[in-house]
Amino acid sequence: MANQEQMNHKREHDFEEVEIRGDGAPKRTVRRTGDQPRRRTQSSRSSSAAKAKQRKKRRNRQTLRIYGVIMMLVLIFVVSITLSVGIIQVGKDMLGLEGTETLMVFNIPEGATTSEIAEMLHEKGVIKIPKAFIYFSRLSRADASYIAGDHEVSSAMAYEEIINELSGNAIAEDQVAVNVMFPEGCTLVEAADKLQEAKVCEASKFLYYFNAGNLGYDFENYLPKNAGLKFYRMEGYLFPDTYTFYEEMEPDAVCQKIYVNFDSKITPEMYKRMKEINMSLDEVITLASIVQREAANEDEMPKIASVFLNRMKNPAEFAGKLQSDPTSKYVDDVIRRYETLQNDQMYEAYDTYKCAGLPAGAICNPGLAAINAVLYPEKTGFYYFYANVDTKTTYFARTLEEHNKNIARANGEYVEEDEPEDSEGENSGEDAE
Repeated sequence: MANQEQMNHKREHDFEEVEIRGDGAPKRTVRRTGDQPRRRTQSSRSSSAAKAKQRKKRRNRQTLRIYGVIMMLVLIFVVSITLSVGIIQVGKDMLGLEGTETLMVFNIPEGATTSEIAEMLHEKGVIKIPKAFIYFSRLSRADASYIAGDHEVSSAMAYEEIINELSGNAIAEDQVAVNVMFPEGCTLVEAADKLQEAKVCEASKFLYYFNAGNLGYDFENYLPKNAGLKFYRMEGYLFPDTYTFYEEMEPDAVCQKIYVNFDSKITPEMYKRMKEINMSLDEVITLASIVQREAANEDEMPKIASVFLNRMKNPAEFAGKLQSDPTSKYVDDVIRRYETLQNDQMYEAYDTYKCAGLPAGAICNPGLAAINAVLYPEKTGFYYFYANVDTKTTYFARTLEEHNKNIARANGEYVEEDEPEDSEGENSGEDAE
């Protein structure tokens, strides 16, 4: 009971009278409990809203400041990383840290400026950052000291070494210039002998460096990684041309000059065409080397190429064999002669009377006409050809019967002229059967 009285007493004190006045309205009294909140006046509500708005603005400004600080830190971080990477790359290039020791012949034209020299060095792969080289050259006060002529440089040289090399002792001043002509269809062995006869470098050293390869040229990226049963890995990649060398050159510099010439001859359009006909660079060069040795003039090369390609497209009909005499001769004249150990497996891999399809590698170094003949062969139905070397006439045939008659005709025997005339064309070469 005492508790009940206390509760009632509390309820009585929880109510209080509040006067509410309206415009023209009589005074009236209402009661509210102590727990009920007092109603705020209009002015107090406006003040609270303003304060809330100010607090929101302060929070927005603080948020923007935080975002701004974060963005600034990110920007500083990115710029720092970029500058660090750039400085590292410039440093590596200046010191030649990522280059190779292989020497190349670099020619400075008469009157070339530092900017032009830097750009040429960049194109040759000697340096990576031409602007850095130009700036270093100016700091070294070497702009006016470069000497026109041939110099030997490598991408492993520091800028200082390159500048010293280009500033004096041009090869042309110290050595005797020698012109060496490599004919179309020559082998690497024949080319090496020519270089030794011209006193450019030793034949054995040239063969070693040339076949070692890996000189950083684009065409090397298209070559098979594994040499397989190849005798000379880079047979076919010495582009037939006349080259200017110097007596007693470093073999790797000689190889560089030949590599860069081949690299310039194989164009992006030619690589695109290889994809279209589903042939690799090595396959094109290998077949072109056979065409080069089979043909005596360029006009009939596309037709000769078609004979071998027709056979490759119909392997079952000919047991996959191209049957080209020059491949057998390469085995006898080159591989057997220069291979120190007998290798029957390699002999068979090159002899197209024994192996199926293309031989293991090129049998000579073809010219541009033979390469293009493989890329753009004539469309024919021929599967055979036979050449009369004395009369420089080549007879093409679709069937073995036609081919046998062509052999008789080429040897001066009487043959009844009951076959189509379009099987004959002027050319020279070897027997493809």
